[in-house]
Amino acid sequence: MNTSVPIVRIVDDDASFLKAIARLLRASGFEVKTFASAAEFLLQPELDIPGCVLVDLQMPGLSGLDLQEELAKEGHKLPVIFLSGQGDIPTTVLAMRRGAEDFLTKHAPKEDVLDAVKRALDRDAFERAGRARMEALQACFATLTSREHEVLQHVVQGKLNKQIAHDLSIHERTVKLHRTSITSKLKVSSSAELTKLWIEVSPIKK
Repeated sequence: MNTSVPIVRIVDDDASFLKAIARLLRASGFEVKTFASAAEFLLQPELDIPGCVLVDLQMPGLSGLDLQEELAKEGHKLPVIFLSGQGDIPTTVLAMRRGAEDFLTKHAPKEDVLDAVKRALDRDAFERAGRARMEALQACFATLTSREHEVLQHVVQGKLNKQIAHDLSIHERTVKLHRTSITSKLKVSSSAELTKLWIEVSPIKK
């Protein structure tokens, strides 16, 4: 299987519905894998492959909501689309609050199902790109020395080289050298860009 192609995982204990929805998605050009239960799905070794999950709400054993919760606990961020024989507002609200992409009944038009899957795959691709960018930024920041980190913290506060030199008890020329090294390692050309990256990778302090 080509691991670069997103996979739509379908989880449903209704064998006939599982077969029908899988046929629809494959005919529409999607890569599909089917599972007869949430427990079977959670045993698969391919949860890190891009894609989404189309899951029945009510199943024996672990329900669709249970599956959504387990994925969150394990840190898997695959978008989840719920399908239900009968929808109810409280369950729908709970699923959406937990980040579900959509909540559809099993009688929904096929166009709605296909649209939800496309949105889920787009969301997954967008979020993966964001996480990859963050990891790359964090890797760049990790190359800074302890002194460079100290200088950086002063730079993002808007301090001048002379002020930084005084605060750290080092020569102003040394501050300039550290700033040059920092901008080179982080691939930026200005203090404004540097500050923007710092805000992006720094945890929000409450």
